[in-house]
Amino acid sequence: MSNQRGWTAEQIPDQSNRVVVVTGANSGIGLATTRALARKGAHVILAVRDEAKGRAAVDRLTTEIPGARLEVRRIDLADLDSVRAFSDKLHADHARLDVLVNNAGLMAPPKRLLSPQGHEVQFAANHLGHFALTGLLLDLLEAGDDPRVVTVSSPNHRQADLFFDDINGERKYSPMGHYNQSKLANAVFGWQLHQKLTAAGSRVRSLLAHPGYTSTNLQTSSPAGMVKFLFGRLLLPLAQTPDQGALPTLFAATDPSVTGGRFIGPDGMAELRGAPKTVELAPRAADAESGRKLWDLSEELTSVRFTFRAAA
Repeated sequence: MSNQRGWTAEQIPDQSNRVVVVTGANSGIGLATTRALARKGAHVILAVRDEAKGRAAVDRLTTEIPGARLEVRRIDLADLDSVRAFSDKLHADHARLDVLVNNAGLMAPPKRLLSPQGHEVQFAANHLGHFALTGLLLDLLEAGDDPRVVTVSSPNHRQADLFFDDINGERKYSPMGHYNQSKLANAVFGWQLHQKLTAAGSRVRSLLAHPGYTSTNLQTSSPAGMVKFLFGRLLLPLAQTPDQGALPTLFAATDPSVTGGRFIGPDGMAELRGAPKTVELAPRAADAESGRKLWDLSEELTSVRFTFRAAA
């Protein structure tokens, strides 16, 4: 991979004729990712829970970028029925997909909340929804040009555990503990997907990214009081802007030299901020047994089975 030191969004190659889905695209890192890709000519599908907020984001972006090719589609990643409906409609309107950015996230609700299917809502929205979406869109990605899946994790995955004996927090629920679990699940999924795609000889690449410490409404609007105080107020002056925080995702999604299985994060101290670089995945995220257990559990909970095809 080429030296990415000092890499900026200006170095994104031309994205004309590329179709990209970005989840959580109406704010924060998702909006910054969408803006940068639209500036380079991509057709970006904003996959959002609130269509009104998505349309407002499109209005702002088209004012900034005349001629931007953007569309809004509703998805609630915590609701597997919504994920399937999104996939069905996308298949009806698009013959291919070049990049899927699994970006949307929910952080630290103060009490245990359940998804419509009865799963702990952070695990549902941050992991299960993206697992299902990727599996359902894999055939469109296989028809794409230089197709990639970029799953956004967090440095928090390094201090997390997968609570296989209490995945939904029925016996013990911790807002940050279960957020961290979902970010570890993202990392495990991205790595396992890379392994399976490689074994199948697929053209699709799976990559991981994390934004470091970035000021977004994930922290500032978190309902968990301590999380909101710590990240939304006390440490806020240290945070990057969303445009800066989006750079690892953008690098993973667009740089010609990046290879499957890479984890891209900031190059500054403790990976809190900076330009994109390849960073280390926690050993537990690459553990084969944990990966198998999570994959099997995710297939069971979502009823989505991945079909991997070798490149023609």
